[in-house]
Amino acid sequence: MATILITNDDGVGSKGLDVLANVVSDLGEVWVVAPEAESSAVGHGLTLRRPLRTRQLRDRVFSVDGTPTDCVNIALSEFLDEYPDLILSGINRGWNVGDDITYSGTVGGALEGCLLGISSVAVSQERNLALKGDYAQAAKVAYQIAEAVLANELEKGSFLNVNVPSNAAKGLKVTVQGKREQEPSVEKGCDPKSEPFYWIGAARLDWAENLESDYHAVKSGWVSVTPCQADWTAHHLIDGVDRLLTNK
Repeated sequence: MATILITNDDGVGSKGLDVLANVVSDLGEVWVVAPEAESSAVGHGLTLRRPLRTRQLRDRVFSVDGTPTDCVNIALSEFLDEYPDLILSGINRGWNVGDDITYSGTVGGALEGCLLGISSVAVSQERNLALKGDYAQAAKVAYQIAEAVLANELEKGSFLNVNVPSNAAKGLKVTVQGKREQEPSVEKGCDPKSEPFYWIGAARLDWAENLESDYHAVKSGWVSVTPCQADWTAHHLIDGVDRLLTNK
């Protein structure tokens, strides 16, 4: 029987997490180790400057007062006897497309699994208030992809970033990571002692036109499936940087 580890960044009490755990339960033994509280936008953060505490909520369900990356590490070192066959991170409230994957804790959880040599998939669904927490379509997609990955594990050093539209999808499309231009949005205020504080808001975005991108796919009604890799080396620039540094 396969072993599946599930985490997220919306917190252990999120509906998307429960839906994901339930839908893949017939694919193997499911373990849930997720942040105690919401940990959105923490990226691939690892907690190193304080101890972490865990709490068992139910059989094979634990919370950690840390990040998704913390959760994966503690799950593998403390709760599971051996590495799982698959790590699923999600279902996230809101897409993680384009440059957003560098901020996403959901993607961070899958990235940690990838670095440890485990087939990993991040799953996110478009935020839509009209859905009222309906993750049925994303759950169906997650099941389909999980089943496929368990049958044919991903290449080492890679993981999948999956994004699901809120309306009925046209199907699945393999995509590339989108690119955007953005302008930071930071609001400044003062506390009662006249000390300044800053509140980071949603950046103003301008997406580059790319018919093959994850952003274009989900905006056009497709489920985007983007193969990602842990190696960030820009291999095509190595010769150019070498010439730059040696004045060749």
